[in-house]
Amino acid sequence: MASSILLPLDKKSAGLAFVIGFLTIAAALASQVIGGLVPCELCLEQRWPYYYGLPLLLAVLVFWNRLPLTVWYIAMAIVTAIFIWSVYMGAYHAGVEWGFWPGPTACTGVGEIMDFNALNNMTPVIGCDVVQFRLAGISLAGFNALISLGIVALLLVSIWAQIRHNRRR
Repeated sequence: MASSILLPLDKKSAGLAFVIGFLTIAAALASQVIGGLVPCELCLEQRWPYYYGLPLLLAVLVFWNRLPLTVWYIAMAIVTAIFIWSVYMGAYHAGVEWGFWPGPTACTGVGEIMDFNALNNMTPVIGCDVVQFRLAGISLAGFNALISLGIVALLLVSIWAQIRHNRRR
């Protein structure tokens, strides 16, 4: 295999983290739009790390060789911290689903006074402790925690490989 098409480990792992993250948020959106799953408040909050982290990671990937090394490290640390937040949010939501701790009150109902005509226009409110889908006993929130943990690991590999590469210079 030609060495010109081989990417260094730092770029490969960061690129793989982006692809996994993109596929994860695309699957979450598809499960809602195509699959008919109604996300609860915590489900919607778990999407924010992807909305913030993936564009920043994409910018790092696009400007990979043009970023000053300090800016690269800062950006990668921010993306890693964002996905650590995602691990926490997925694990917290999975714990709510299993009844380990209570969920936020926003997941328990509408909480507004309304008339009967408004009932026709309501979207369903799904409790954060309601599991709509499990695979091998793991809910979507649990999968988000595991996937986000994998993304964090890939980002840490990327940072470690960059540090190792720069020490050899």
